[in-house]
Amino acid sequence: MFLRYITYGRFDQCFTPELPPIVKNILLLDSEGKCIAVKYYSDDWPSNSAKEAFQKAVFNKTQKTNARTEVEVTALENNIIVYKFVQDLHFFLTGGEEENELILASVLQGLFDAVSLLLRCHVSYTTKR
Repeated sequence: MFLRYITYGRFDQCFTPELPPIVKNILLLDSEGKCIAVKYYSDDWPSNSAKEAFQKAVFNKTQKTNARTEVEVTALENNIIVYKFVQDLHFFLTGGEEENELILASVLQGLFDAVSLLLRCHVSYTTKR
């Protein structure tokens, strides 16, 4: 039966695989909104100025929230943003508007746990002045 669908060109009707969630970017900002680390996986922001404007918009939208204990979710520019604040570090992860918030939150929590393990549970950022 499976071969019959392939030979008649109906394979896509009997089997539609789910695509994995797509992460568009990961942002790590300080408490003033300055970039510490960033990685873009999408071409939605073609120039550095567009990337900086998006980072500033994300920070401005989330700076008055209290995401210290749990991962929070918001929407901005047809994107879903999950974020968490730890001391003076702000972790952000952006996905498309069709993505599952729980999956994105799990990815963000995994990123935070990995950073925490690497830094031996001393996740904080201080600048030398």
